[in-house]
Amino acid sequence: MPTNAQHRNYRKTYKTPRRPFEKERLDAELKLVGEYGLRCKREIWRCQYALAKLRKAARTLLTLDPKDPKRIFEGAALLRRMNRYGLLAEDELELDFVLQLTTQKLLERRLQTKVFKQGLAKSIHHARVLIRQRHISVGGQLVNVPSFNVRTSSEKHIDISANSPYGQGAPGRVAKKRAAAKAAAGGDDEE
Repeated sequence: MPTNAQHRNYRKTYKTPRRPFEKERLDAELKLVGEYGLRCKREIWRCQYALAKLRKAARTLLTLDPKDPKRIFEGAALLRRMNRYGLLAEDELELDFVLQLTTQKLLERRLQTKVFKQGLAKSIHHARVLIRQRHISVGGQLVNVPSFNVRTSSEKHIDISANSPYGQGAPGRVAKKRAAAKAAAGGDDEE
């Protein structure tokens, strides 16, 4: 049966470790999963893959001559992007600093971590639940992806979404149920 859906060849977003049972790595990954409230190890591998691509880009640019137009243009673009996402500070805008980036630095920029650090959630796991249940907005735009990378400019605009029961929205399922029970109990007292 023909369909008119567009088919895409998606590339892999993560790379599995070469040695699957290396104890030090397993322990380190488990620690990161607990610290940042991740769902599975694949979320770490995805971060490491993104970091590897950034570092590879920086390495290839560093091999070029400092006056090379490609290095000047692409290097500036890479550093500007790193700065926009808060991975590099203003005084670290050099390609050498891109090579020193760590997985933790990338994990710190996730929306889940930011929601917890700003005190909107009681725990890192609560932060993930709030995001998935559509209670969090960034700059007025609802975001329900815990791994969303927060820019430095939108960090101040992370808030409870307008139509969430935690914000100014309509009451949730439990609140409605309690209100109905209270109304029914109040109606019984009058009789």
